[in-house]
Amino acid sequence: MLNLAIDRGNSRIKAGLFRDGLLVQQYICADFSELGEKLAGTSLENAIMSSVSQEPAELVQHIPVSGKHVLFNSQTPVPVHNNYGTPHTLGVDRLAAAVGAQYLFKDRNCLIIDAGTCITYDLLEANGTFQGGSISPGVTMRYQAVHTFTGKLPLVEGYELPPMPGKTTAEAIQSGILYGAVAEAEGMIQHYERQYKPLTIIMCGGDAPFFESTVKARIFVIPELVLIGLNRILEYNV
Repeated sequence: MLNLAIDRGNSRIKAGLFRDGLLVQQYICADFSELGEKLAGTSLENAIMSSVSQEPAELVQHIPVSGKHVLFNSQTPVPVHNNYGTPHTLGVDRLAAAVGAQYLFKDRNCLIIDAGTCITYDLLEANGTFQGGSISPGVTMRYQAVHTFTGKLPLVEGYELPPMPGKTTAEAIQSGILYGAVAEAEGMIQHYERQYKPLTIIMCGGDAPFFESTVKARIFVIPELVLIGLNRILEYNV
């Protein structure tokens, strides 16, 4: 029997099948119907889901399990101490990533960077205390904001670093957004390294490969971090 962990993000659904704590299969789907089709015939014991958008009633409808469903929210018991001031407003994906970091890097200070629609920076202390962190716009959101909130600037995209200084408006936008995002990440890392030594830096999210190749720091890129954390929370509750 397998456990199922589902991370419903802003733009897609990521799911992982776990056996004895190990991730054995991963899916990326547009909706729950597609995920249900991919899981057809799979014997599922327990399931957990986090969602940044809405209450995940579809979990029960499309994905039957023989055991327990856990709809992860601020009331769900977790194997870390949550020191966030407003836990009911904390993104469940951020807390799940912290649990994943604690599971993989026990007794270490961890800075968890999730580079997706937004870029989040969260601190997990070595004693297992989640302290919170920072939220800033992701790369795509920055491109869209520059275009949307100005009269003439074009919508630009891409992750290839342009020459400095930019010789065209498109290059100037790319330069400001990409080099700016890298400088932000490096500045955040340096800020936390001054306070928490030694510091393990973990990154996940769709834009993680870009930051891994450009940020001057030793980074562990773990794309499945949120799913690993969700499965750990599921095990903790079951």
